[in-house]
Amino acid sequence: MKNEPIRAIGLMSGTSADGLTAAYCLIDFDKRKIDVKAFKNYEYDLKLQKRIIEARSLSLKEIVKLHYDLGKTWLDMIIKFLKEFNIRKSEIDLVSSHGQTVYHSSPDKITFQIGEPEFISRNLNIPVAYDFRVGDIILGGEGAPLIPFMDEFLFGEEKKPVCLLNIGGISNISVVGKGVKTYGFDIGPGNTLMDWAIGLYTGGKKTYDKNGNIASKGKINFKKIDYFIKNKFFCQKPPKSLDREEFGKEFVLKNFDFKKEKIEDIIATLNFFTAKSVEISLKKFVKGKISKLIISGGGVFNKTLFSNISFLLKDISVESIELYGIHPLSKEAAGFALLGAARFLGVKSNIPSVTGSKKSVVLGKISLSDKTLF
Repeated sequence: MKNEPIRAIGLMSGTSADGLTAAYCLIDFDKRKIDVKAFKNYEYDLKLQKRIIEARSLSLKEIVKLHYDLGKTWLDMIIKFLKEFNIRKSEIDLVSSHGQTVYHSSPDKITFQIGEPEFISRNLNIPVAYDFRVGDIILGGEGAPLIPFMDEFLFGEEKKPVCLLNIGGISNISVVGKGVKTYGFDIGPGNTLMDWAIGLYTGGKKTYDKNGNIASKGKINFKKIDYFIKNKFFCQKPPKSLDREEFGKEFVLKNFDFKKEKIEDIIATLNFFTAKSVEISLKKFVKGKISKLIISGGGVFNKTLFSNISFLLKDISVESIELYGIHPLSKEAAGFALLGAARFLGVKSNIPSVTGSKKSVVLGKISLSDKTLF
């Protein structure tokens, strides 16, 4: 089956909890190519988003209900996706779901993703790959990040080392290239702190700073940033990974006073702090000279953040992954389509130099349908 492109739909519901991204991909393992034929993000309503964000404070019954509700919601969204892009079920070999992370602890080596996959596999009669992080954790790894497998798949033959930065709720990087032993790690907050601040300030009426417009009007508090970067996480050597809450609601409430400080100044400070965490990680833990930094994720569209990163990394060419034919918002969903295809083909997909796992293994579980596997 490796000789034929695999037709997979990747599903990603990230730490920002703003919606589900679906990407329909043709994956060619022989040519090391991912062709994203269609993708779309389906926004969650504010009530569902709030339940996801506050999942840690939910009762056991409420967590289980959220697990089922997400499974049903994703099924409805996939059906809508297939109709919108005229994709027939016969044109899909598999669906691959990251799930929704509700807890991840690097020190404790535990992770938990929810969203019942059988709603999709039973109703659409398409097999679903899911729960990719556990296999790595059982072998001593962090279970994250997993997208470096995609980065190596696509950019592993580059003559000069390339650094890929994904800015979702959390930011993570990977370094790949010819002769490079691929490595990567979570580097700090992505959009999460800015999103929390906007949400708290507006009472949930707004959830993010569109295009970085609010940040562009504010004054950066460099004293606070000097304090923030003393956080022990930034000195911790890789492999390392973050849970959304490590730089989340409590961090914002502890360090900012919404009654005394302007929202523009708060967002400007958090925006620059996010960019600063990128600079720190590249200088401390990235080996050798990097020719370019390729950015994906929602953070690409925050013009102020993109500008701050470019300002701090003057000697590196900072680019959007869109220049390479992949829409920034489709990358993670496409990455999980690739991980799902690897699961069905029995291809090892974690990278021990990234996660700290004892060895490379095939990741993920399978929710079977009546469809015959490859």
